[in-house]
Amino acid sequence: MQTGLWPCPGSSEEYALSFDRGRKHRLLVVRALFDEGSSLRHFTVEVMRQLDAHGVDTFLPDLPGTNESLVPLELQTLNDWKEAIKAASDHFGPSHMFTLRGGALIASDSLPVIQYAPASGASLLRAMLRAKVLTLREAGRDDTREDLFERGQTEGLRLAGYKLGPAMIADLQNAEIPHENAVEIAQGDVGGAGLWLQAEPAHDARQAETLARLVLERLR
Repeated sequence: MQTGLWPCPGSSEEYALSFDRGRKHRLLVVRALFDEGSSLRHFTVEVMRQLDAHGVDTFLPDLPGTNESLVPLELQTLNDWKEAIKAASDHFGPSHMFTLRGGALIASDSLPVIQYAPASGASLLRAMLRAKVLTLREAGRDDTREDLFERGQTEGLRLAGYKLGPAMIADLQNAEIPHENAVEIAQGDVGGAGLWLQAEPAHDARQAETLARLVLERLR
């Protein structure tokens, strides 16, 4: 496993984690977005380890505005992230893309895509708004999900610890899962509950092994 920097448009450089041995199958891994990405971070890396053990190269680029990025997250849009993934594809030279959850929303359509439990932008936004409503309710406020969404369209919102700008809020509301050049792996195929549903980041070695096997089957 290696960590390094890659040249990202709109910023100087971003970090990437990779297992690169110059093999035939090379997967650009597009992480789950926002809090789901945090919940699935360990799981994602372990799936990459499993794929490496079975002869597949993988590359996990950070998106601008996330993790150690110097770019403000509130200035990012889904289109910015799509451009970043396209640039990462040009840089790493993958044969396929492998997306997790909302990562399917920003994958390039220039390569075959394997989607794990893809999620629409609206469903991600609803979940984060619902969590925000519950947090505000505990603080004695009665904001509704509709109130927050309306405010977010003009002011942006901090959701699940992420400061999202109005453009990102609008993008998520309207973003649909692309299906062209894509095959899907449903959570039911993997078994068990999706780890992004856990209250705290979690890992399941059996699910990681199963998902890696299912990805390998779709590479043949």
